[in-house]
Amino acid sequence: MESTTEADRISALTRHIGGDWGEVDEVDKRSNDQALADGFRILSAYTSANGMKFWIITEHDRSATTLLLPEEY
Repeated sequence: MESTTEADRISALTRHIGGDWGEVDEVDKRSNDQALADGFRILSAYTSANGMKFWIITEHDRSATTLLLPEEY
């Protein structure tokens, strides 16, 4: 993820862990909130300081959290 800085990634991950889903729409925000209770996948979206959009995805079983660019999905 050379398009984002370490500070971008740490900030976004901190927000993701805290339940701030970033730049997703209201439907996805509610879905993420429900996923916390039901054990489904969580998807957050953020924009780096240089304008690059990127996602953070936590798997349904919480075994992995991945940061990626949309074209990597």
